[in-house]
Formats: sequence, structure tokens, C-alpha cells
Amino acid sequence: MDKKYDHLTGDTQAQEKWAQEDTYASLPDSTKEQFTIDTPPPTVSGTLHIGHIFSYTHTDIIARFKRMSGFDVFYPFGFDNNGLPTEKFVEKKHKVTGFGMGRSDFINLCMKESEVAEKEFAALWQRLGISANWNKTYSTISPLVRKISQQSFLDLHKKNFIYRKEDPALYCTSCFTTVAQAELDDVEKPSNFCDIVFKASDGKELIIATTRPELLPSCVAVFYHPDDKRYQHLKGTNATVPIFNYEVPILADDTVTMDKGTGLVMCCTFGDKNDIYWYKAHKLNYKASIGRDGKWNKDTGPLAGLRAHNARVKILEELETAGLLKSKKPIKHNVNVHERCKKEIEYIVIKQWFLNILDHKKEFLTQADKIDWYPSFMQARYRDWVENLQWDWCLSRQRFYGIPFPAWHCNACKQLLLANEKDLPIDPQETAYPGGACSQCSSTDISPDTDVMDTWNSSSLSPYICAALASGNGEGVFETNNLPMSMRPQAHDIIRTWAFYTIIKAWMHNKKLPWKEIVISGHVLSSEKDKISKSKGNNPTDPELLLEKYPADVIRFWTASGTLGNDVAFSEPQLKVGFKLVTKLWNAFRFTKEHVEQAPTEQPKELGIINEWLLHRASETFKKYNEYLNKHEFSLALNAAEDFFWRDFCDNYLEIIKNQLFNSDLYSEETVAATRWTLRHVGIRLLQLFAPYLPHVTETLYGSLYQSKEQVNSIHTTEYNTHQKDFVFEDSVKTATLLMDLIAAVRKMKTEKELSLKTPLSSLTLHSADKAIIKTLAPHEQLLKGITHAETISYGTGDIEKSTLDQEHEKWFAMLDLDHIKPEEKA
Repeated sequence: MDKKYDHLTGDTQAQEKWAQEDTYASLPDSTKEQFTIDTPPPTVSGTLHIGHIFSYTHTDIIARFKRMSGFDVFYPFGFDNNGLPTEKFVEKKHKVTGFGMGRSDFINLCMKESEVAEKEFAALWQRLGISANWNKTYSTISPLVRKISQQSFLDLHKKNFIYRKEDPALYCTSCFTTVAQAELDDVEKPSNFCDIVFKASDGKELIIATTRPELLPSCVAVFYHPDDKRYQHLKGTNATVPIFNYEVPILADDTVTMDKGTGLVMCCTFGDKNDIYWYKAHKLNYKASIGRDGKWNKDTGPLAGLRAHNARVKILEELETAGLLKSKKPIKHNVNVHERCKKEIEYIVIKQWFLNILDHKKEFLTQADKIDWYPSFMQARYRDWVENLQWDWCLSRQRFYGIPFPAWHCNACKQLLLANEKDLPIDPQETAYPGGACSQCSSTDISPDTDVMDTWNSSSLSPYICAALASGNGEGVFETNNLPMSMRPQAHDIIRTWAFYTIIKAWMHNKKLPWKEIVISGHVLSSEKDKISKSKGNNPTDPELLLEKYPADVIRFWTASGTLGNDVAFSEPQLKVGFKLVTKLWNAFRFTKEHVEQAPTEQPKELGIINEWLLHRASETFKKYNEYLNKHEFSLALNAAEDFFWRDFCDNYLEIIKNQLFNSDLYSEETVAATRWTLRHVGIRLLQLFAPYLPHVTETLYGSLYQSKEQVNSIHTTEYNTHQKDFVFEDSVKTATLLMDLIAAVRKMKTEKELSLKTPLSSLTLHSADKAIIKTLAPHEQLLKGITHAETISYGTGDIEKSTLDQEHEKWFAMLDLDHIKPEEKA
């Protein structure tokens, strides 16, 4: 073994070995219990950052632990490369737009970029030691996933969960597409609360307060609360909209807040959810101001062609000039923005596909109660989200690079025409309706559906995609017996999307759970305490550069310092702690190598108290380690392993047995053999404990010290039940603890006198009032001599005064043979 671990060489060799031997493949004919992981497919747009490394390594730790616990682990890996994120990435990189380039050419460009990014991402994950089944990967734009997504659409449409309706929809005028409620963020922004003059039928002024005066051309009614005596006399009358000079009805509605503003509120189509409610409840007219391009349309007079901000400035100028702006008060309020571009959301009426979720919220809450949540408090986020849902899931997106709806529309009779399942996947914009003519009226005037599916519509099917990968084909996935999968790992910010939508789909398709447990990781925070993300550009470390500076195992060690569900700040000092651990592991096993190679295969009958103490501690450590990891407590399990390695194995055991190994002639052959066997046995146990966290260095050490005799190709395919035996030696632990307390006392005395721990002692007197203690220590004299470097040991019993003890200490130090001390040690 080299003096230092060369991580660049060691990591590469380990990764090549795993790839060549297909170490992490799930075996179709295995008789083992299967553990299946519904791993999140990362968005393939741009680059990965340390936040990705953090959460995906947590998943890998679980996968490795389960594999070594005796499970057949099915750990497929996906790449989410359809939808808006990829489109935005391609548009930015190539300085093009899908609208300007043309649909087909733009889709082809997105496909090429997706393929390149997939290869780069896979290579980086493999460098980090992610033990996925790399021969079982999927892309969310692949023919298999397109087919499954379109199958899902047909099945749920048949079951009446999906409907198409012209309805007010959340719309991003920057991304030119509708979005779902789950894709919104609340952001506090500055605005103005404006008092505007409307005119009543009798010519009197009506003051209405609003934050969106630019929507005046879309005003369709004025509302007051029915109990508000100030305005009851207005019932059945009209109001004139300022600047645009048309009349709208004045109506009563008990959802109006009497003490907000003036108590009068205008309803515009649409400024917010209240407008939509009033529009539907009172069957009001629809008066559009905003086009799909985000500009005010030609019917808005002086505002035509302007975007929201400029339209607001312009209408306030018009009102002020006309003397119709009574006041303008600066305020801050929360507004909905699209999570992708952070631009404010508008509401427009557009024909959309919807999934009915509002009628089934109770079922979705019941399903979540059957799943084990780690940490358990994260279920509250899910519950809050479901209970406060106000919209059905809008599945439609007006973009290009996505999965098309397998549908056409008859222009003559408006009949919906759906694809046959045998023809999937299919793109209606590229393929004529296979039936030729409308099945209802025989017309051939048929148009394709031009929307694509929300990217979460395919991601939410990941358990079914995994089932298709496991079976090797996409047939019958919705009749699968593979649900529930064992585990879903994910971050907490997508509980409302990925977790929720997957629970929805599994219930709607099969009335089943998608997985037995869900494991929620936190985010990595920047120095400004923000979530690190590609869109924010606040990535403090590039994973590629980090991997040049630190071993992959060191980066993985840092990720394990986080606790489930909690955000953590990126910490380079923690990386340095990990580096020390990797170095110490290498040095410790390099020291033991020749002795492990000479160790007997069979366990000796007599082990000796120090060996028995170490075996007992190893067993205690594994019990805690196993308990913690079964609860996905990564950091606690790692702490248990580290404590055993640093304190028990290195600081105590290796120091105690050095004399046996280097001066074996002073001990019996049986004693030395027992120590070597213990070294070998505990060594492989240690490698197993660290293997899920530090897969590369443990693989290298295993190959050097153990593989030839174990006849198992990888430390990662060894099993805990083979090596983590349950040893119980209570009496030996008591004696060994006494010996180590004594050794610690001698070390302390030397340290206080600024002497090396290796400084030889001409004599050492051990005194105790308890004769039993002396009787316990005496048989281990040679061991004590070896660790304390004492030439002779004498014993004393009986009571002793403290003053006398102090004198004895002075005498003890006076008896040190200073001639044995090197000059530098004297200094």
C-alpha cells in the first residue's frame, strides 16, 4: 500500500471495477427481498450544484446500506429533460426561441442538448459513487416515458378524472404558458393602493381602492357587502368605469371585506382569485385586457401594446390628468410569481386540460397517512398544501418540448378524438388522426391538440416508469403489482408537486400507495442563507472543481453531516474533517495489513480481554448504527462509526496491541494469533460501517486486505449478517475499562511533565485500596508494560493518605530514567 491514498487513482479504479462487474445491478431472479427506490430524476438543464450532491448522496447511503443489509436493491436513475426548464436552457444557450425557430427544429435542438447533458450528469454522479443501476436509466422525453404518460392520460380520461374546459387559468406572460398552483411562489413586492373615482347612476362619486388600476378596461362589476349600510341603496344600479366610460352592475356579495379600502371593490377579469369567484358566482361577462404575449390588447385604449408595469404607470397618469385619482399610498404586498422566471402571474381564459383533484382531497390525505414520513413533521407540509388547494391541476402547457396530449378535435362537431393505445407514443401535430374521419360526424376537418403536458405529469408517473424498467418493457405498467415501491427520496420544496402528484396518480390509477416511505432531505444554503440553486446563481462550489480538490468520499462525508428535512450551510471545514477520516482509515489499515494477512481464518478459542472488549464494542456500535440507518439518521449512524473507529480502535486498541505485534516473542503464539484474528475481523466490520459513506476508499482497502480470502468481489456486496456478529463480553469490558483508565492516567502524567508518551519508565507502581483491582490488573502486566513503556511494575494495596500519594508521585517522577529521554523530548 502507498503511504498516502491517491484518491484520483483510487476513485477511478473503484468506479471502473463497479462498471465492469455491474456491482449494483438488481437481479431479476434473486430470492432476496427487494428494496425499490423511486429516485428523483434531476432536471437536465445547465449544471449540477452542491445542493444536488447533498440530497442524492443521502439516497445512495440508504441504497448501499440496504444492499449490505441483504436486500436486492432496485435503484434506477432518471433524467427529467422535458418541459419548460430545458426549453429555457436551450433558448438561453443558443439565443433562440421556440416561437421564432419553429416547433420541429426547436424540439430537435432540445433533444440534442438533453442527450449531451444526460451523459455529463451521469458521469458526474458516477464520479461521486452513486450506486444506481446504471443499466436501468430513463429520460422523461424518451419514447417509453412518452408512451406511459399518454397511457396515463387515456386511462384517467376514461375514468373521468380528466376534463377539458375553457376556464380562467394561471398564466405566465414571460414563459407564455399556463402553470399549476404548485408552480407559484409568494413574493413580497412594492405597490400602490390607489383610490379611484367611479360614478354612480345618480352622478355621485364612488371611491374604489385597488392595487391594479391597469385592469380598469376589464372591470365587469362593482361589489359591496350586503350588510354594509353605506352602499345598500346602490343595489340594482350601475357604475361608470373611469377613463373607459362604460357601465357595470353594482352587486352585493358577502365575501367582500367591509373594512378594507372603502368597502367597494371592482371585479376585473381577472386580477386575482376573488375576481374569478365573483365571475363564476354571478355569471359575469368576460372582458379580456391581457393577451398571451403579456401585452394589453387593442380594446384597452391608451394601454394597448403595453405590459403590466407600463400599463399601470400609464393609467395612473390618465386618471391623475382627469382628476379621478384621489390618492396613491405606497404599500408592500404578497403576489404570486412563477417559480421558474419569478415574473408575476396573470389570469386568462383559455381551453385547458385539467385533472380533478379538488373532489378527492380527503382520499389524498388518507393515502398520506398510510405512508411513513421521514422526518415525520414533513407530513404537515403535505397536509397543509392539500387542505388549502383551490384549483384543479392544470395539465396543459402552451410550449413545444414536452409530451403531447394524444388527442385531436373535430372542427365540425367538436368531438374529441383520442389515439388508440397501440399507436402510442404519438405526436398529433406530426401525425394525422389515425381514424381518418371523425367517428361522430365523419368529417375530415380535424385539428390536432397543440398543448403539451406539464412536466410533472410525467415525473409523477415515476413508479410506473420504474416498473417498466424492471420488466424490460412498457406493457401493462398500470396493472403492475410493483406498487408500492419501498422508498421515495426527495427534497422538501417539491412535496407539493412531486410527492403530491405521485400520490394522486397511484390512487387514481390503482387505488394504491406509490411507496411505503418517503424520505425528505433539506437544502444546502449559501453564505447568504439562501437555497443554492441553478436559477439563483449562488453556487459557491462547482462539483467538478470540488472533485479535483477533495476525494468523492470526503464530499459524501460532508453530506452525511446533515439531518433529514433540515437545511444546512455548505461547510468547507467539514470537508477537511472528512479528509482526516479518509487519511486515518488509510493509515490504520496500512498499519494492520501485514498482521491481517497473517491472521488465522478460524476464531481462536481464547481471545483475551482486550480483544473481547473490542469485539463487544464493535457489536454495540453496529446495533446503534443499524438502528439509526433504518430510521435514515445518516449523521447519527456515522457518528457511532466514527466514535468507535477513532476512540476505541485507533486511540486505544491499536496502541495497546502494538507491543504484541512488534515484540511478539514476549507473548504466547495463541495471544498474538487472537489479536491478529481480532484485527482482521474488526477491520472488515469497520469497512462495512463506512462503506455507505466512503465507498471508494473502503473498496480500495477491501481489495488490498480482504478480497482474496473473502471471495466476494466488492465490500459493497458483502452483507452485514456475515461479519457483524453479536459478541457479548461484559466481564472483559469491565477489566479492559479498568486497564484503559490506568493507561489514560499514565499518559496524563507524562503529558503534564511534557514527556513523550513513548518515554520509557524504569518502574511503575500501581496502588489501590481495593485488592480486587490489583488482582485484576496483575495478570496483564506484560500488556501494561508494553503500552506504558515501564521496565518493571510493582503493586501496592491498602489505604494511603493524599499527602503521601502526592509524595509518591514526586518519588515516581524522581525515579524516571532521564538518560533514556532524547534531548528534544527533554526540551
